Amino acid sequence: MIWTQIAFAETTKEAATSLNTWDLILQTGPIVFLVLLLLLTFSVLSWAIIYTKWKTIGQLSTLSEEFLEVFWSGRSLDFIYGESKKFSTAPAAKIFQAGYKELQKLIERQKQKGEKTTGVSDVSQIIPPESSIHNLERALSTASRNEVLKLESSMTFLATTASSAPFIGLFGTVWGIMSAFQNIGNQGGASLAVVAPSISEALIATAVGLFAAIPASMGYNYFNSKIRNQKAQMENFAGDFLNIVKRNFLSQ
Repeated sequence: MIWTQIAFAETTKEAATSLNTWDLILQTGPIVFLVLLLLLTFSVLSWAIIYTKWKTIGQLSTLSEEFLEVFWSGRSLDFIYGESKKFSTAPAAKIFQAGYKELQKLIERQKQKGEKTTGVSDVSQIIPPESSIHNLERALSTASRNEVLKLESSMTFLATTASSAPFIGLFGTVWGIMSAFQNIGNQGGASLAVVAPSISEALIATAVGLFAAIPASMGYNYFNSKIRNQKAQMENFAGDFLNIVKRNFLSQ
């Protein structure tokens, strides 16, 4: 009895010392190894997207605020358009440029009809509101949607990682437990040395799945909130720009 206890203790000690995480990963079966490799790929890509999004959205927010200061400075649209090129990546600047270019197109159409114009300040004398407002609205709306689509790029991958990684890890867990039972059957016993490696594989798959999913979920929710704020800011700016055009440049 004593020798049995000593042998079991030695087996337990050997199993414990050999259960190094990296060794277990390298010793996993092909299915579990592929699961871990897939989850690791998801995790690396998710962190890359999170870093890129954090940097990009922060820069765009700063540039948009700086452009809005120029826009509300009371200068002419021609001056603002020239300054907007300094903030070429800012969503608000892109929307303004789209609206300004649409005004210029409307002026060119009137020129082709023989109307005399001297610049944007003449728009109120040459553009009927019914035909111009809808064009401006479409241009501003299209520019806003394009900017939102840019901001939302790669968000689908974060959402997919957040929702699917735990299930992929669960698959690895189930497979590891199946391997554990197979080992028990093959060895004819349920000692720690037989069961521990396969159970550890299963737990590692679960842990890696959560490691990939949790940052992706947090990043998705955080950036989704930031994108909603940017979208609201773009919609407000487009509305303000349209109101300024209606009030100052279009005939009533």
